[in-house]
Amino acid sequence: MSLRHLSLFGLAALVLAGGAQAQQQPGAGGPRQVGVVIVATQSVPLIATLPGRAVARDAVAIRPRVDGFVTEVLYSPGRPITAGTPMFRIDATTYEAAVEQARANLASAKAAVPQAEAAYERTKRLQGSTASRSSLEEAQAAMEQAQAAEKAADAALKLAETQLSWTTIASPLDGLPSVAAVSPGDLVTAGQSDALATVTQLDPIDVDMFEPSARLQRIRERVESGEIRRSESLNAQLTLENGTTYAAKGQMVAPGYTVSTSTGAIDFRFRFENPERRILPGMFVRGTIEIGRIEAVLVPQMAAARSRDGRLTAWVADDGKAVKRVLAEEGVHGNAWIVTAGLAAGESLIVNGGANLSEGAAVSPVPVEIDEDGVVRDLPATSATDAPATEGAAPAAEKPAE
Repeated sequence: MSLRHLSLFGLAALVLAGGAQAQQQPGAGGPRQVGVVIVATQSVPLIATLPGRAVARDAVAIRPRVDGFVTEVLYSPGRPITAGTPMFRIDATTYEAAVEQARANLASAKAAVPQAEAAYERTKRLQGSTASRSSLEEAQAAMEQAQAAEKAADAALKLAETQLSWTTIASPLDGLPSVAAVSPGDLVTAGQSDALATVTQLDPIDVDMFEPSARLQRIRERVESGEIRRSESLNAQLTLENGTTYAAKGQMVAPGYTVSTSTGAIDFRFRFENPERRILPGMFVRGTIEIGRIEAVLVPQMAAARSRDGRLTAWVADDGKAVKRVLAEEGVHGNAWIVTAGLAAGESLIVNGGANLSEGAAVSPVPVEIDEDGVVRDLPATSATDAPATEGAAPAAEKPAE
């Protein structure tokens, strides 16, 4: 036999062998099994995530109101104090002397008043006989001057006593005091620019959150159109700088009314309980606020992907074919995308086995469910005809559909 006949014989053998192998794998070109869930529309909270910065609810700089030398520092820095707690004492010698002098002046002024009043009464009785009209007027003027002198002396005493009380400087609020900027022996003056210390109130604490005005306008339009059902009250949850979620929820205390010319954002202030002082003034945080609720579909993040142009896409099983859908999303809720367009209630969303699918590929849907741990599981045979709607839980591990 020639080499040509051997080559033809070998080629025929390969073709026959390939046909036989194909006959041994009849299912290789059949539809791919994919796990699906039936999506449903539900009421979903619409959450806004905003940057924020903590600010002290109240903070005061302690300054002297009288001149003098500091004689005592009466507090311990960093330990909580209450309103009225003495913090500094200033030498009171000159102010005590001023009080005594003012008391003496008041006593002298009081003593002159009865004498002036008696002289006026005598002159008034003698008018028309031995006292002239001018004498009566002079007596009346002397009486009124004595009464005015008494009032002036009384006011001077009150001022002197007040200045004496200012020699002890007390905290005007509850809070934490800073380290003193002065020591005993330092000279301080009334109204000086340098503070002796600061007292900061940390519980509760305020957080300023910033919302772009353009986004706020869009939200307002959607609320007015009825697309969003607005929450009765705005509560905020915080995420701290280390990524932990702060336990307490905050209440809005001051809505913003002006737009920043530099950032284009509106400032909203929320107040949080802070008994353990975990939040400190100046700390950057991230706040989440439930604006309201919308009707949407929750799509597990495992079932959707971003295309190269940034659009969110997912696969659905439609009449035995794989169909790609472009989704419109409103952020996330838990581990699911909040989808407002691109999916309709009752459609079969492919959540498992969708890797490397192509448009129009033949698929065999297998109803599955996603448990609370995010694991995809086949539905029991009795429930296969009633696949549940997705709850949006992203799985920790996937189980391929059998």
